[in-house]
Amino acid sequence: MRSVNQNDAITSFLDYMSYERDASIHTVRAYRSDLLSWRAFCEECGKDYYPIDSALMSRYLQRQTALGKSAGTRMRRAATLSAFMQYLVYDGLIEGAPGRLPLPKREKLLPRVMTEGEIERLLDGCGGSEKRSAKKAALALRDRAMIEMAYGCGLRASELCSLKSTDVDLAGGVLYIRGKGGKERLVPYVGAPRSTTQKYLEEARPILVDGEGDGRAAKNHDNLFVSANGKPMNRGALWNIVQKRGKRAGIARSRLHPHVLRHSFATHLQRRGMDLRTLQELLGHSSIATTEKYAHLDTELRDIYDRFHPRAGIDQEH
Repeated sequence: MRSVNQNDAITSFLDYMSYERDASIHTVRAYRSDLLSWRAFCEECGKDYYPIDSALMSRYLQRQTALGKSAGTRMRRAATLSAFMQYLVYDGLIEGAPGRLPLPKREKLLPRVMTEGEIERLLDGCGGSEKRSAKKAALALRDRAMIEMAYGCGLRASELCSLKSTDVDLAGGVLYIRGKGGKERLVPYVGAPRSTTQKYLEEARPILVDGEGDGRAAKNHDNLFVSANGKPMNRGALWNIVQKRGKRAGIARSRLHPHVLRHSFATHLQRRGMDLRTLQELLGHSSIATTEKYAHLDTELRDIYDRFHPRAGIDQEH
């Protein structure tokens, strides 16, 4: 068994995940947060934080529950500790095969969605008085184009914000999307989203990028969607747009998130009869199991309808 300072084991693990397993910076930060939380708990109990004792870990997870941590957070922290234990064996810091560690039960969370009526209200919320400056009109058109594309094409927030103008084939009606893990896919791009985006490109984007002709040089980027000062759009700004327009439309705050537009896209298509394999391709899911949650959601909605609608059980011949 190799000897190492207790404080160095976490650093060694994080270096291993970064440089040998090529984990993203966000994943490494999550690992570090989880392990520091675990180490603090062990110090409070007067125990070493490795080797990991399964009974002590059960107590730790119970503490996490008492602190109000979600099942998802508890599951992630348990998975971090499991990965840490495997690394300790791999690197010779402890002997023997890694034992099985307790895992909390995963909550079955169905995605939140908007109704088709709420989507229309959200888009209408991008309108307003005709008496406004050219820049405010440009921002309203940009917001509508972003929301229509997020919902109409089922894009992740990161995918929407990173789109380049060259990724949009308006003539062919196709978007070229680079998704998670650098995977590329083609998404049909027709109807209202295409016409609104074309109008945004012709009328709104030049105003936002060039500052209404005040002499500022065009920004050195080709991002499709830009902020009020011409910089590339980011996820935080997109979140603010959905919140602002949704509040105006009277939609519950709990559903005013960019990913809800993607969930709504998938749910509405599945409800209208799209098969899961095609939906999987459109969403860019690597596993069909991820796509199946929308079928489960649709089943739940139908069950609720059947239970409560007064005429749901009546078959009529036409």
